[in-house]
Amino acid sequence: MPANTNGPSGKKKRGRARLLVIAIVLALVPGLGYGAFWSVSTVRASFPETTGSIRLKGLSGPVEVKRDGYGIPQIYASSDEDLFRAQGYVQAQDRFWEMDVRRHLTAGRLSEMFGASQVETDAFLRTLGWRQVAEKEYETKLSARTKKYLRAYADGVNAYLAEHEGASLSVEYAALGFTNDYKPEVWDPVDSVAWLKAMAWDLRGNMQEEIDRSLMTTRFSEKQIDQLYPDYPADRNKPIVRDGAVGELTDEFDPEAAAADTGTGTGTGVPGAGTGTGGTGAGGAGAGGAGTGTGLQSQLGALSKTLEEIPALLGPNGDGIGSNSWVVSGKHTTTGKPLLANDPHLAPQMPSLWYQMGLHCRSVSDKCRYDVAGFTFSGMPGVIIGHNQKVSWGFTNLGADVTDLYLEKVTSDGYLYDGKQKPFTTRKETIKVAGGADRRITVRSTGNGPIVSDRSDEMDDVGRTAPVTTGSPDRASGYAVSLRWTALTPGRSMDAVFALNEAADFDQFRKAARLFDVPAQNLLYADTDGHIGYQAPGRIPVRGKGDGRYPAPGWDPEYRWTGYVPQSALPWEKDPGRGYIVTANQAVIDPEKYPYLLTEDWGYGARSQRLDNLIQSKIKDGGKISTKDMQTMQMDDSSEIAKLLTPYLLKIDTEDPYIREAQKLLEGWDYTQDSDSAAAAYFNGVWRYTLKLAFGNKLPKELRVTGECLRVPPADDSGPLEDLDGDSLVRECGERARDAAQPDGGDRWFEVVRSILEDEDNPWWKTSTRPDSGAGDRDKLLKQAMEDARWELTAKLGKDIDSWSWGRLHQLTLRNQTLGIKGPAVLRWALNRGPWNLGGGEAAVNATGWNAAGGYGVVWVPSMRMIVNLADLDKSQWINLSGASGHAYNAHYSDQTSKWATGELLPWVFSKKGVEKATEDTLALIP
Repeated sequence: MPANTNGPSGKKKRGRARLLVIAIVLALVPGLGYGAFWSVSTVRASFPETTGSIRLKGLSGPVEVKRDGYGIPQIYASSDEDLFRAQGYVQAQDRFWEMDVRRHLTAGRLSEMFGASQVETDAFLRTLGWRQVAEKEYETKLSARTKKYLRAYADGVNAYLAEHEGASLSVEYAALGFTNDYKPEVWDPVDSVAWLKAMAWDLRGNMQEEIDRSLMTTRFSEKQIDQLYPDYPADRNKPIVRDGAVGELTDEFDPEAAAADTGTGTGTGVPGAGTGTGGTGAGGAGAGGAGTGTGLQSQLGALSKTLEEIPALLGPNGDGIGSNSWVVSGKHTTTGKPLLANDPHLAPQMPSLWYQMGLHCRSVSDKCRYDVAGFTFSGMPGVIIGHNQKVSWGFTNLGADVTDLYLEKVTSDGYLYDGKQKPFTTRKETIKVAGGADRRITVRSTGNGPIVSDRSDEMDDVGRTAPVTTGSPDRASGYAVSLRWTALTPGRSMDAVFALNEAADFDQFRKAARLFDVPAQNLLYADTDGHIGYQAPGRIPVRGKGDGRYPAPGWDPEYRWTGYVPQSALPWEKDPGRGYIVTANQAVIDPEKYPYLLTEDWGYGARSQRLDNLIQSKIKDGGKISTKDMQTMQMDDSSEIAKLLTPYLLKIDTEDPYIREAQKLLEGWDYTQDSDSAAAAYFNGVWRYTLKLAFGNKLPKELRVTGECLRVPPADDSGPLEDLDGDSLVRECGERARDAAQPDGGDRWFEVVRSILEDEDNPWWKTSTRPDSGAGDRDKLLKQAMEDARWELTAKLGKDIDSWSWGRLHQLTLRNQTLGIKGPAVLRWALNRGPWNLGGGEAAVNATGWNAAGGYGVVWVPSMRMIVNLADLDKSQWINLSGASGHAYNAHYSDQTSKWATGELLPWVFSKKGVEKATEDTLALIP
């Protein structure tokens, strides 16, 4: 086949007619300026070369890149360095714009690409110092072999950059060229390492809950706040680890990694068997003064808004970001070997966060160690989730509390600690701004971490009126807020990626997991010998005093971290007697049986227990689970809150025929949330308004949706509500983005409602905006919610109730994360795709999440799905949210999305024979 120098092979020409139409439309847009430039050739200029041969400097031998009908590449090489050099080249072919934006994000340099609008985001990210930490990791922590792989990967990326620029890199660069003379720099190995910091940031645990609880203290008592954050229901929703570990690692572990274990306890990971003296400390809400008062209220609200402005590359903060993963041993499967499923729930974006790929050594040896395939991150060598020739692994977010906010008593010269004045650690940062003057900032840090309140004018007087514990320092000059976070300490997570990729058994898997310090993830395991297992990795702090639920007093040494949970004490298990393991962001282990505090803010287990129940229903009486059963489970859209709440809604007596018509939709409903379900649409509308009336309208403005305004009693009024007339009420408007507002409707809110549902007069049922306005009336509130939902759905879906469907409300649009959000309308139209009408829902296994405070649109999704068949790896299956390509109008830009939306999976071949049979394009990379 002749070389193809400007795009895919003839098998992929089906989009040319559409490209011509698009080019004509663009040219006709009046006054745009883009039309004449965006021709068919411009759009196609960046399409990758996928056939023929290309010389790639630095290779020691020839490399083959075989792509299937979906453009998914499988790379074959004879040395490790050749393999990762080719990976860098191929990922740059398909996804360089995405890679470039990511590295500018992690370095706090978005302003260089997008101008002054990104200065505040850059300033915050410079304050956190992700890039500096990544540089230290590369210089001092990573193994020589990992550095060699990172350099080879960077060489591959740079070989591609040397041959491409502007429109030939992507249409986004062509568009950016109208306002900016930006040109990409060469790729640096640290660019790859820094991406792990962004991953860790979005999976950082309970920092948002810490802020939210503190913001609530101006409206709610400590008891009321505790009611909104109930204890994990361990008696009903089973934790991950139940049977415990069966022994320690047999080999001595790398002393460099072991040196991170500065905690003071020991433990075996067996529930109830561990011992330790590090402890979790005490204090709770009172420890940090609970963070009340208008000064701290303002500062934490501003910090929350700053967090919203940072691109959420993995997903919005809240209950939805998580994942499902489960493994079933061969004794319960039709294949006789384990089946492992994984679907991480992350932000929908175009292109998908994931990039499917195979990395194959022609012969596995010390010279070439890898034969692995799965889901990678563009911009990083190796495979993040997938399998090699022996083992498979999956990730879900563990949710460990690895961040703490500290109130700091500061002056212009330093901060107070243990009764003494300490100097700040400072550094200067210069932010270059496209089309504008440079901005210079000073980053100040205390012994706890960087002062994040410096990045907002509203935070200058942080804590001025915040009540704190007895003996606190004079507050006249105010308090600042600093952040301590495990990811700001250099670690070895990049080493862990390669160690996972070549693990051949459970001991090697556990050793690799111990290197994965941030973000803390649940790692699930299966192998071709029939074993299954689980390991909780991560650097998880041990606190002196406090439990991480509220900001702590930074001046008091008793609230400092005393070390980390010993790696040997982190929960794990192998081949449990029940024959399966489920991880879906529930509690890792029963807190009553474990000596260390992992977090006070687990997911509440709605998804995990549903999966547990589905597995149990299949294997009872000797039943077996097939790959088709695993696929069906992934698409399970049953609503746990609907099962709980619907019987109460059906008992509401309403004489209004308009409302009664909608109520009848719930009669006989099986609680599934199919895309075409009218009952699901109506129930979710009722759920949204139940939360709004019972809780949302009572929350402080910093947690409510921006622009939604209420008439509330003034903050300084504590008299009887009935004594206030309309003129005494204050108009108060929400301040939080729709995707991040509360109540978000996740399974924490399931538990909150469950706890009061039988109490008809619980005060939360009162529809007043004041939380302390007396006894409530459950049925009155539920009736009002049914009415409000009926009217909203009529406005959105029409008067004909028979035409209603959940999918018309619950839509997914895939947006380019930069120009597809804030670019000109024609760019958004060209780069974005959708909408798709989806089934599933919040805290369902098919977790197409939505935020009940903000609306019904999809804000997080199963970002990929995979099922690994350890009996025959060629019979494994996978699907990505979008496609392999990051180039708009390439045939593989969104060619997997429609299949993903309906739960279909693609064949995932692994063997050389299987790959050869599936190959449609072959590219030779030659020295």
